[in-house]
Amino acid sequence: MRPSVFVSRVIPEAGLSLVRAHCEADIWPEVMPPPYQVLQERLRGKDGLLCTLNDRIDAALIDSAGPQLKVISQMAVGYDNIDVRAAHARGIPIGNTPGVLTDATADLAFALLLCAARRLVEGIEYIRAGRWITWEPMALLGGDLSGATLGILGLGRIGQAVARRARGFDLRLIACSPDASPEDALKLGVELVSFDELLRQSDYLTIHVPLNPQTRHLIDAAALKQMKPSAILVNTSRGGVVDQPALIEALRNGVIAGAALDVTDPEPLPADHPLLSLPNAVVVPHIGSASRRTRDHMARMAAENLIAGVSGQPLPHAVPPPG
Repeated sequence: MRPSVFVSRVIPEAGLSLVRAHCEADIWPEVMPPPYQVLQERLRGKDGLLCTLNDRIDAALIDSAGPQLKVISQMAVGYDNIDVRAAHARGIPIGNTPGVLTDATADLAFALLLCAARRLVEGIEYIRAGRWITWEPMALLGGDLSGATLGILGLGRIGQAVARRARGFDLRLIACSPDASPEDALKLGVELVSFDELLRQSDYLTIHVPLNPQTRHLIDAAALKQMKPSAILVNTSRGGVVDQPALIEALRNGVIAGAALDVTDPEPLPADHPLLSLPNAVVVPHIGSASRRTRDHMARMAAENLIAGVSGQPLPHAVPPPG
C-alpha cells in the first residue's frame, strides 16, 4: 500500500509528479492556503505533509495528524512557521530546501536596491499620472551606487551572492555577520563591522538573516535612527526582522530615504495598509524565489524530502534538531 500524503498547495509539476509517482496524494487545489482547521482535518491519518510558509505547523496540528505521521517537508528555506522542537520530540523529521534560491533571491535584492535608489516606481507612476510634460533637471533625483557603501546584514549564502553582484557596481562593501569568517569576507572584498557601524555607514542596507527571537524587530526605531537620512533599506529575508510600524514612521518623517521590501509582516498586506501608500516604499509580494528554474528545483527538493520520510529513509535536506 502506497503512503498517503497531504500537499497543502499546488506546487510545480517537477515536484508534484514525483509525489504522485510514489504516494497517494491529497493536493489542496485553491489559490489561498487551507485554513488551519481544514489543514488539521486533511492531515489526519496521513503519513506525510508537504507544506509552505503559509501553513502554521504547531504541536496541536502535529498531534491531531496521528502517530503515523512520518515527515514534514517544507517547500522553503525558512521554517519559522513550524514548531521544530515539537516535531523532533515526536520523532518527525523536517525537510526544507536550502541553497537553491540563493541566486534568485540575491538577484531580487539587487533589483529592489536599484529600483529604490533610482525611484523607478515613482517614475512609472509619474508617467501614468500624466505629469511627464518635459525633461526636468530636478525631477526624481535618486541615489548613486558607484562609490556608495552597501551594508549587508548577514553574510550567509544570499548575503555573499549579493556581495558578488555589488562588486560590479563599484560599491564599498561592509557587513555585520557574527558567523562570517574573516577569510570569506576578505575574498569577497567585504569589511566586517559591528551592527552599530553597519547602520551608521550604510548608504544601502540589505537584510539576509533568518527570523528567530534574536533577530525579530532587530531593525527597530532605534536602529533606523542610527541610519543616514539618505539611506535605503532592502529586506528579502523575513518581514518580522523589521519593526514595520517603526519603518513606516521613519519613511514618513524622513528618518531614512526609502525602503524596498519583498517581505512584510503580515503577509499579504491588506490593500489599504499604510505602507503601500508611501511613495518612498517599494513593496513586492514575496517573490525572491519566483524564477521558474528555482521554483522547479525547490519543488523537487521538497518532494524528495517527503518521499524519503514516508519511506523511512534519511531526508536529503533535513532541518537540524533544535539545540
